[in-house]
Amino acid sequence: MRPAHLLLAVLVAAVWGVNFTVVEVGLGHFPPLLFSALRFLAAAVPAVLLVGRPKVPWKWIVAVGLVLGVAKFGLLFVGMSAGMPAGLSSLVLQIQAVFTALIACAVLGERPTRTRALGMAVALGGVALAAVDEGTAGPLGAFALVVAAAACWGVSNVLTRRAAPPDPLNFMVWVSTVPVLPLLGLSLLTEGPSRDLAALRALDRQGAGVVLYVAWVTTVFGFGAWGWLLRRHPASTVAPFSLLVPVFGMSSAALFLGEPVSPLRWCAAALLVGGVALTSLAPPRARAATGAVEAGAGEPVGVAGATVRMTGEAAR
Repeated sequence: MRPAHLLLAVLVAAVWGVNFTVVEVGLGHFPPLLFSALRFLAAAVPAVLLVGRPKVPWKWIVAVGLVLGVAKFGLLFVGMSAGMPAGLSSLVLQIQAVFTALIACAVLGERPTRTRALGMAVALGGVALAAVDEGTAGPLGAFALVVAAAACWGVSNVLTRRAAPPDPLNFMVWVSTVPVLPLLGLSLLTEGPSRDLAALRALDRQGAGVVLYVAWVTTVFGFGAWGWLLRRHPASTVAPFSLLVPVFGMSSAALFLGEPVSPLRWCAAALLVGGVALTSLAPPRARAATGAVEAGAGEPVGVAGATVRMTGEAAR
């Protein structure tokens, strides 16, 4: 990988990691479901005019939009609003790689290798350690919401794999059109019209900047750059950079939000990141054994491939 491409991969990981801190700031301006709706609205408009028509069937766009946009991001934003720290959220959300592997095994019949199974066990140990740490400092209910968000992300990864979008940016922009109305409806029902209107009337430069960051910098630039790198380099070369997301997430939260990082949390981070690395980057079983299909120009689309394409778009 050229130095410029390497720097771009690190920059994308940094953008996605810092995004958790930006979301934490945004939750001080907006109710969580309204904030998520605004994020997708800003990401979709006017981007849909620039990326062209959808390149996969609408059933996949709607399915991923509901699971990723409504369920995953709704749970994540609500969990963070309920007290889940930004840095810890960036870490715990990476357990999506384990959920992706488990769901692919159940739905697609992809049996994990021993290395991948070991990685899942190590990552789950990291989450358990993080839960113990959070249990002494914050609400476990909020922690559970973020874990549920990771599970939804795993489902969306498998759906994305089945969709096999040839252009990840085009796919993500069209996916962003789906959650807007459902999230707005849920916000009106659960957060209330008066609270939503008050947040919109109080919109200032910081609030607008937060929405633009999570929509255009994190989503449009992040996915555009990540897809550009994946078209020029093997997935196994690009994938490891996604493991930097929680590093930037925890560091930025500590630096800008003053979130403490206990020794126990660092141990949890080491276990979770190491386990995710084994789960995501371990070579899959032979294709003939699983009967899995291939997509694109002969590129195998396994659990790691789905995770590579979607990892990082966390609060994002």
